[in-house]
Amino acid sequence: MLPTYVRAVPKGTEQGKFLALDLGGTNFRVLLIDLHGKHVKMSSKIFNVPQEVMTGTGEGLFDHIAECMHRFMTAEGIVDQVLPLGFTFSFPCRQLGLASAILLKWTKGFKASGVEGQDVAQLLRDAVKRHGGFSVDIVAVVNDTTGTLMSCAHSTPSCYMGLIIGTGCNACYMERIENVELWDGDNDEPREVIINMEWGAFGDNGVLEFIRTEFDRTLDEQSINPGNQLYEKMMSGMYLGELVRLVLVKLCENGALFGGKLPNILKKKDAFYTKYVSEIEGEREEHYTKCMKIVRDELGIPNASQEDLNLIRDACAAVSSRAAYLAGIGCATVINHMQRDKCTVGVDGSVYKYHPKFHNLMVECMKQYVDKRIEAKLARPIRKFGPDELYNFNLMLSEDGSGKGAALVAAVASHLAS
Repeated sequence: MLPTYVRAVPKGTEQGKFLALDLGGTNFRVLLIDLHGKHVKMSSKIFNVPQEVMTGTGEGLFDHIAECMHRFMTAEGIVDQVLPLGFTFSFPCRQLGLASAILLKWTKGFKASGVEGQDVAQLLRDAVKRHGGFSVDIVAVVNDTTGTLMSCAHSTPSCYMGLIIGTGCNACYMERIENVELWDGDNDEPREVIINMEWGAFGDNGVLEFIRTEFDRTLDEQSINPGNQLYEKMMSGMYLGELVRLVLVKLCENGALFGGKLPNILKKKDAFYTKYVSEIEGEREEHYTKCMKIVRDELGIPNASQEDLNLIRDACAAVSSRAAYLAGIGCATVINHMQRDKCTVGVDGSVYKYHPKFHNLMVECMKQYVDKRIEAKLARPIRKFGPDELYNFNLMLSEDGSGKGAALVAAVASHLAS
């Protein structure tokens, strides 16, 4: 539950040009965002982070980023301008302020030396200074959940929660300052701040043991971070395929699948990709074309029976529906805590985008647990509510949240400072 120091969502009236830098994996993007109220003009370029740069020195990594930024700004004809920059840095950080973030630990294969424990905004400033030829004004460092919230709030002011369900899983929401025990900033208006929940770590203290299965425990034990991110390990794209594989192994051991003979491919960790789950779940019940193709062509199992295919589909459905319900119940709990008249949840990530049933399953769960307006406002029932009006939430797919959102944070911060 980390304060982000982002104090306000966009009003939709922001104006000006802003840069955004989005670093969260083996590729990173530099973006130029031109805001004219609700109208957004955006250009961007993707750059690769070579393996030797990811695992080299921190100075080498940030020098590479600075060089790519200079190339982009030169191509866009803005190299002589000093524009406000929002920096999306999707690694675990402790923020010291809106434009200051200390990297706690590298993830996602990054091991660049001399960065952990350092302020990544300052490392970027130093690299830009070493490069020369251009300057930037780093006004905000954000993670991708905050960017998602801000991106959706630009068009939908009722967005107070951001959710990422992709390779990893995390959420953020807008909290009132008086409820933030860790708050060390001023108490001026606006008296609210976005909280990075780091909710993937929910359950690390044992509170989820009552619903964790033998498959969850095996997956965790074989992971690179046993005992950590237990909530995330039940619903993010990095793990859903592996959970299905472990279920299939168990079915084979019990003689229910493939005649009790475990194919060699399924003995390998992570051999059943999460994309298989989404593809199989997207097929109509009476069709088996995609499931058969994956089993035969991708897994190399030519003689699967109809019953085998049924069991594989059931395993995919069980694992992914549980993931969606877990995400939905988390969102419902946060929405009920905020007690706002209406809350839009901005959502991004490959699982939410590409799993054909994830959105509907989340909504189905949330309708059970999000407070109904009619119950929340019984003191003054003015009129009858229609079926779609009983609930004060909706889920909204974020378009380019991690990039556009960072620029919007910079725009809002620049406005508040002026």
